[in-house]
Amino acid sequence: MVSIWFFIGISLLVNGVLILGAGLYEYWHPPAEQVVLYNLHASVWWGALMTLIGGWYSYHFKPRQKKA
Repeated sequence: MVSIWFFIGISLLVNGVLILGAGLYEYWHPPAEQVVLYNLHASVWWGALMTLIGGWYSYHFKPRQKKA
């Protein structure tokens, strides 16, 4: 049986990579109109955090074959 936490980890990992990629792109190509707290680069931090947590969940709860 596969744990639901494995799928949550995959979801966090994929979304974290996408958000991190968008944040890094935005860091190197700043928008013409910046929001007030743009200098904090929240998408980079949250994307990195979600990627790390998703990677940990995916590794820790990965399906394993049972030895007979």
